Amino acid sequence: MSDITELSNFINGEWRPANCDHWIEDYSPANGAHIASIPCSSSEDIDAAVEAALNAGEDWGYLSIAERAGWLEKIADALENRAEEVAQLESLDTGKPISLARSVDAARSVANFRFFAEQGREFESEIFEMSDATNRVVYKPVGVAGLITPWNLPLYLLSWKVAPALLMGNTVVAKPSEMTPMTASLLAEVIEDVGLPTGVFNLVHGNGRDAGAPLTSHPDVNLISFTGGTATGREVAKSASSGFKKLSLELGGKNATIIREDVDIENMMSSIVRASFLNQGQVCLCGSRILIHESIYDSFIEAFLEAVSNMVVGDPADEETELGALISAEHRDKVLSYIDLAEEEGGSILCGGGAPVGIPQAFEGGYWVSPTVIDGLAPDSRCSTEEIFGPVVTLHPFSDDEEAIEIANMTDYGLAGSIWTADVEAGSEMAEQIDSGMIWVNCWLHRDLRVPFGGVKNSGVGREGGRWSLGFFSEAINICVKH
Repeated sequence: MSDITELSNFINGEWRPANCDHWIEDYSPANGAHIASIPCSSSEDIDAAVEAALNAGEDWGYLSIAERAGWLEKIADALENRAEEVAQLESLDTGKPISLARSVDAARSVANFRFFAEQGREFESEIFEMSDATNRVVYKPVGVAGLITPWNLPLYLLSWKVAPALLMGNTVVAKPSEMTPMTASLLAEVIEDVGLPTGVFNLVHGNGRDAGAPLTSHPDVNLISFTGGTATGREVAKSASSGFKKLSLELGGKNATIIREDVDIENMMSSIVRASFLNQGQVCLCGSRILIHESIYDSFIEAFLEAVSNMVVGDPADEETELGALISAEHRDKVLSYIDLAEEEGGSILCGGGAPVGIPQAFEGGYWVSPTVIDGLAPDSRCSTEEIFGPVVTLHPFSDDEEAIEIANMTDYGLAGSIWTADVEAGSEMAEQIDSGMIWVNCWLHRDLRVPFGGVKNSGVGREGGRWSLGFFSEAINICVKH
């Protein structure tokens, strides 16, 4: 028990337990050990955090955008000084490989604050001249921003929301996932250390029912930015709609990876495998459906299986590990149930399908699923169209570009996708016909933070990133002055 971390809420510049003194246990995905306890917060804790944010709002909103950008730089510097600690905590809390936690989670969290600081320094309001008047657009804070973030990229996605929210003059109440609370608390420590004005950033731990729901429905919360599952997103939208809050929802995906017949298999295979299994497939952008031109179907599968079989699955703390554990026992069981369903639907398990062989005894209590490749499923089967969110991909042949586009659009989701081809022009033309918020051609997760991020259909509402984030986290007011 001595190794169990006890976390607190951070409200109005103070560390506090939940008012009800109830706790939620946090477990290590790699070995199932109890590693932390967090407050099981309720509406009373949310009320206190919102009140603190409201009280801090006027002074914070009065600062210039350049001054607030300066605060983001301070946070980035302090966070960078603790980058290794971020990586270690993220790997422990999520079960992901330490190499991934360093290169993606820790690095990107710092980069998000730096990027939005730069956006703030470069920000210019629009001026529209008429023959007899001048229109000037003024960007005002929305107010209190409720930020709800998921367990797969905890600090990465929290920083993606906190940075632009603060930059545009809002105050924040953040509710991270109860399954991965550690780096959110570390961010609160950093914010306290740099001396951000009291009440500007508040952190409330807890579950969705007792803490998330009161946050989304709170009458004094003006904006909700949510990243998570589609089913939860529907409930967030219902809760927020009655108060006419600004709303951004980044939800699930069932993304297609399209392999055209002219693909350079040897040079692109490592990137295609990464797109399939990064973070154990627990990334909303992963390509869980691989559509392969029929002329190269067999040769591609042979090369793909060889690459997948060579992936190192095991101890997240090992520098050589490429795939770690899934987030929870419940989620592992869900993923395994889809693998069972695939067999019921007529699919063939080409590799994987259960726990990886050779996991050290120390990790036998963890939540493991080996990378799994399934062939022979109809493109409209449940396993081919429903989000599994694990290290599972399905393979599907197509005869021409039109059929590939038809299969790619055969789901209720539309978040991302990728196309792999020697003909960039043809790939770009295909991309325009796919119902998705983001498409990569000959790359995946190649991110320019200035571009819009978000999905269509059941993959979400709204866009964040660059000027889209600045617009969402502010109210554009027009002032027209007649000459």
